[in-house]
Formats: sequence, C-alpha cells, structure tokens
Amino acid sequence: MSVSYNPEFDPTGIEGGIDTNTMPWIEIKQAPGMRFKPLRASRESGWFSMIVQVEAGTELPTTVFLGGTDMMILSGRMTYTKGELAATIGPGIWGYIPANSRVEGIVVEETTEYQANYFGPVAFLADDGKSVDSILTALDVLAASNTNGLTLVPNSLAECMQERPAPFHGEPEPLAIAETEALGEVLQSSEDADGGTFTHPHWVDTRPIPWIEFPGMDDYGIKILRVSEETMMSTLLVLHNSVAGPHYHLGAADFLVLNGRIGYRAGPPEGYGPGVWFYEPAGARHEATQRVGDDDLIYTANVYGPVQFDEGIGTPIAAVVSWMSYKEMADANNAPLVSNVFPGDSSLLAWSPLCVNA
Repeated sequence: MSVSYNPEFDPTGIEGGIDTNTMPWIEIKQAPGMRFKPLRASRESGWFSMIVQVEAGTELPTTVFLGGTDMMILSGRMTYTKGELAATIGPGIWGYIPANSRVEGIVVEETTEYQANYFGPVAFLADDGKSVDSILTALDVLAASNTNGLTLVPNSLAECMQERPAPFHGEPEPLAIAETEALGEVLQSSEDADGGTFTHPHWVDTRPIPWIEFPGMDDYGIKILRVSEETMMSTLLVLHNSVAGPHYHLGAADFLVLNGRIGYRAGPPEGYGPGVWFYEPAGARHEATQRVGDDDLIYTANVYGPVQFDEGIGTPIAAVVSWMSYKEMADANNAPLVSNVFPGDSSLLAWSPLCVNA
C-alpha cells in the first residue's frame, strides 16, 4: 500500500521548496508598514506561512491572533512593549504567540524580517482597541499569490503530483540574510552572542543553546524550542551534517534553511540553500536527506507529527520519533522550552457577562 500511495517518482511535479530570495515583497493592506512573501496557505485548516518584513519606525496596530503563531527573527529589531510578550527581540530569537492573544504596542526600531507560521486568522483592531478593522486569512494569502503570479508549496501528496506552473519572472527581492553579515547575526555561537542567555516565557534566543546530540545519528544535533503535548507539534533548530536514512513523515513538517545546502528526493542536485522554505506533506517519504557541500547545514523545523524510520520500503519499522521523544530529550538536557499558553487567558475582543462575577 505504501508503494502505491507514495510511489518513488522522477520529481516533475511541484513538490519542493520555495526560494524566498527570488520572490517579491507584497504589501499587507491591513497593516501599513508590513510586507510579506507567501509560502503556504491551506483552505482546509486555515493555516498559512510567510516571510514578513516590517519597516523601521512602524508601530503596528493592536492585533489579535485567533490561532497560535510562531516566528523566527531573521534580521532587524523590534519591541513588544506590553503584556506577556514584552521584550526586545532580534536575529536568532524564536517565539510563540498562543491562540486568542491580544498584542499591542509593537514598535519596530530596525527594519525586521521574520519567518512566521499562522495557525489561524489575524485580526487588526481599530483605534478604539475593540472593534475589528480588518482580518488577514489564508484566503488573503492565496489571493495575493495568484495576483502576483506566485506558486505556493503544496499542502498534500496529491497536490505534489500536479504540474509545476511557470516560475515567477518579476524582480527578485532577496532577504537581508542573503548577505553574509546579516546571516552571521542569526547564527552567532554561544561565545559570540551578547548579554548571555536571553530567557523569556515566550521568546528564546536560539544562539546560546547548546546542540543536543540526536541518538543514533552522527553529526546531527538539535535545539528543541517548543513541544506541544496537545497538538503533537514540536519546533526545533537542526544541525544536519550527516545522512538521515529512509523515513516517512507521518505528520507534516516545514523547514527554513539558514546555512548550508540540503538535498532530498524532489530537490535539485545542488540542493536548497539559505532562504529556501519547504513543506513536507503528511505521508511524504524520503530514502535519504543529507547535506550538500561542506558548510554546516542548519535549518528551522516545525514537526507536526511523528517521523517513522526504516531500512527501505517494505522493511520493519526501525524507530518512530514524536513529540514524546523531543520532550524527553528537552527534559534531560534542561532545554529552555517556550511556553504554550499565557496565564489567565480570557476573552479579548468583546465584553462578556460570563467573565464578570455576579
């Protein structure tokens, strides 16, 4: 069944990654000062992923995240001035905003770029701080992609089999991390990072965190950033200098390459380099995933379900790695996991008599 469901094929479809450096920035009309590069949008779940750029000097409107959101800061600097998220964040810092969070007072000191995954719509509030002025959804991302002639990463194995549309032929606008100096800020070692370890319930500086050796794999390390016992989702930073053997993605996963190049089934022979984001749909199989070249391969990873390893199609299961595996490793290594919720969450958009004591 596995062979017929997910056959080995000469990858002529649209499975693979998106080189965000070749894409244009698209204005987010709902939030002046923000632009984005669309990566994925699901009509089924409402989830969407994109690279976001916010201009220096922008103060964003009060925002309510109707679904959870995670983000990896790639360049620039911005400050959350109020509430549970209050902190100044810059390159190398990763964070998670729980669903139904109201965020206000976001000030951008330097033009900032970050990769973000939105697990639901985002509502921008009017000046009164209560009424909704506009909403950003997966359908908005789809519409912007179609208008600008951009192809998003497929959401399923079936979509991966479709023919690849014509590539984007407009003017590319590379990410700031396309420059070596900007990329270096994201990848500073613990010895180079300023100010020691940055600790915050909802943000973590990934740079000072030591790599955890992955059991049974040489030259393969991870930094565990968040583990959800509710959704099975785990977020990691991965140092991948060896070969990952045959495996199925029983749950989907997405990745953003920060350094080096990665090679796998549907990718080009030269592999994917920094700034390439790609998505493995649930059920995807790879006989091998490896570094291409000599530079350290480092990438972010959101893992939405277990990964099953074997010795080849039809062979017995060798191992299954899930959120439980990552949680056990995080606990054993005292990893500073980001919190999944805010304390005392309550209704954020409208007054409710149910929230008031009689």
